[in-house]
Amino acid sequence: MRSRYGAYVLEMADYLQATWHPDTRPAEPPNFEPGLRWLGLDVKRHVVTDETHALVEFSARSKLGGRAHRLHESSRFERIDGRWFYVDGELS
Repeated sequence: MRSRYGAYVLEMADYLQATWHPDTRPAEPPNFEPGLRWLGLDVKRHVVTDETHALVEFSARSKLGGRAHRLHESSRFERIDGRWFYVDGELS
């Protein structure tokens, strides 16, 4: 999760695509909002449900146009051939 947050901060679309699960990966890389600044990541919970599945709950703070924003998500990850991939997430 931390590496994907860092990829959003650094606008590394290729890394985000490479770490997205093949079954849920979008055809196009993510668009980055011009002027968006990421301010921090707080991993609230990390649960390994079995040897190939995990859940990460996090909160990420950002600022755009002078307004603060918070993204709170529970993300599902799956390990394939020893590497973790982002499957999907539920916003709250």
